[in-house]
Order: sequence, then structure tokens, then C-alpha cells
Amino acid sequence: MKSIPSAAERTSFVQSLLQWFRITNRDLPWRRTYNPYHVWISEIMLQQTQMDRGVTYFLRWIKRFSDVQAVAVAEEQEILKYWEGLGYYARARNLHKAAKVIVGEFGGVVPCDYHRLLTLPGIGVYTAAAIASVAGNFDVAVLDANVARVYTRLYNLDTPVKEQKTQKRLREIAENLLPKGQARAYNQALMDFGGLVCTPKNPHCVRCPVAASCRALHAGTVAGRPVLGPKKNMITVHKVAGFIRWKEKVFIQQRKAGDVWGGLWEFPGGEIAAGEGGAEGEPVVQVVSEILQDTGLSVALVKPLTRVMHQYTHHKIILHCFLCTLEGEKTEPMLRSACSFRWVLLDELTQFAFPAGPRKLIEYVRASQPEFLTGDVHS
Repeated sequence: MKSIPSAAERTSFVQSLLQWFRITNRDLPWRRTYNPYHVWISEIMLQQTQMDRGVTYFLRWIKRFSDVQAVAVAEEQEILKYWEGLGYYARARNLHKAAKVIVGEFGGVVPCDYHRLLTLPGIGVYTAAAIASVAGNFDVAVLDANVARVYTRLYNLDTPVKEQKTQKRLREIAENLLPKGQARAYNQALMDFGGLVCTPKNPHCVRCPVAASCRALHAGTVAGRPVLGPKKNMITVHKVAGFIRWKEKVFIQQRKAGDVWGGLWEFPGGEIAAGEGGAEGEPVVQVVSEILQDTGLSVALVKPLTRVMHQYTHHKIILHCFLCTLEGEKTEPMLRSACSFRWVLLDELTQFAFPAGPRKLIEYVRASQPEFLTGDVHS
């Protein structure tokens, strides 16, 4: 089956999609001015993030960091704190690095030139195309997973979407369909269409504005497009973490820069070899020894607190959390997996950025263990 659309197909699809966008165009904050800085922040935030959540974080971010200079001069810990909850924290660290480059080399102005954008940390082919086309209206086609899904259905492509030959066909389609001089409207329409109508599951074909052009719909293969490769198995990892009290304070440590969640804070502990399904006795037995190995601190187990779960990429982390108290007079740790530490008051924990698991533990403690707030638990 041919991959390049005919002139008639191209015109019909593009006109129908742009008409739909004119009617449904969402009032998103970065669309009000198309400020390149705003478009850049929105594109980075919306990776792996739902739109409503992205808008909330965007508005909070812009209120604090009104321009690139504000990002460039901020401390990394503040950047991570404002990113807390969005996940994939390498995005925030790269954004911080890129802001410094933009201030130092581009006069503090986010470029709209596609090739210049590609030189910035954290900006790949898709993000550069999105910024160049949306902020600058340059004729650059976008192609990410959502756009690929639309095109594989539109042309009923029956080869695995991640194969090199399929990607080549998709790039050809994207370049051929892009209407010159209308990249801003067309690319946004395409992205909105993939998010609102041509969704991964249960697409809204009955109200699709381009149904007449969709070959997969006519062939009855929409549910099978795009063709995906085999799913990667989810890896379950069990960890223990100690909420260590000493006087009125809690111990936290900061992960090393090159680690997963580098620069974020956590409670000490480590990975354990739990049995299938997670043997309940094992975390209790191992938490004290894991804390000793991780920090060199001797602690006494008081009681189990909670068990929290979170996922990233193809890993499910089950974090078994325990209340512990410091034993002896030694408060200075010998860090193994971290680069720094603090003893902080419970109310001060909100000043630090934590990954999802430790953050859920903090929420549990504040909501379910009010005695921690009043200092009734002592070593």
C-alpha cells in the first residue's frame, strides 16, 4: 500500500483537520501569546503528563519563573521542587541546563530555529520541531507517538510502528501533509486530535472530523493500528525505607546526581530480595540492616508504617516503610548511596523535592500519624 498521500487525500485531510481545530481550539495559556519560552516549558512539561495536570504545573511555574533568566539563576533544588510530582526529573535538570545556555549564548531568548533548538540539553527532534512550528510558525513537521498513531490509522500502516522502515514512511507522510505557512495551526491541530479524538484506546471514530480519509476505519483495523512490538515485562522491585526520628527531627538524604531521581531527597534503606508477591516478614527483618548498610546509622524498629507503590518506565516499586528511632549518639552518617543528608523537622519536609514513593510516605505520616507532629515519639 502506498505511503504517500495523493493531492486530493492531502487536501481533504488537512482542510478537515484545520476546520476542526478552528472550532475546538482549546484556551491553553501558552497559546495566548506563543511566547517561545512558554511554548518550550509547555512542551517539556507535557511529555508523559496529562493536559490538565500540565496546565496546573505550567501556571505555577510561570508565576515563579517568569522568564528564562529566572530559571537560569535558580538553584537546582528549587527547580526540582517546582517539578515535584511530574516525574522524569531529568527533564527538569536538562531544562535548567538549557536555560543557562540560552542566557549565555542566545541573549536570554529561546530560539525558534530548529537546528539551534537541537543544540540545547533535553531538546530532541520532536520537541525542536514543536517549538519551531508552534512558537515560530516555521514549516517543520512533528512526529511523536501520538502523531504516529494518527498517521498509521489514516493510512492503515500494517508494519510495526517502531521499525525503521515504518518510521521512514511516517516521516514522508508528515512532510507531505504539512501545509506550508500553516505549521503552527496544523501541528497543534494534529496534537490535539491525537489527544482528544484519535486516542490510543476507544478512539472516537463516530465523531472523527477526518473519518472520510481514514483507511483503517474503512478497513475495520483501527483497533490494530499502530502495530506495536511485544510488551516489555513489568519488573517489580521491593525496597525498605526508614522514617528515622531523633528528638524532633527526621533523617533525609539526597540522591547522587547521576542516579535515578538524582538530586531528589529520600528516606534511607535499600532494595530487598522479597519472595514472589512480596514476603511480608522479609522487610521487617531487613529494614534495620539496610539502614545500617546505607548510612552507617544504628536504628531501632518501632513499627511498620505503610506500604506505597509507584511506577516508572517498566518498573513497579513497592516501598515498605517503617518508623525507626536513632540508637546511640551517632547522628553523622557514612553515606553509601547518597551525597548529602539533613536532620529536619517534619514541617520542613515540604521544602525538599522527593520522588513519588517517599512523597506518599510523607503524605501518609502527615495525615495518619498526628503524634509525629507534636513530638510524642522520641528516641
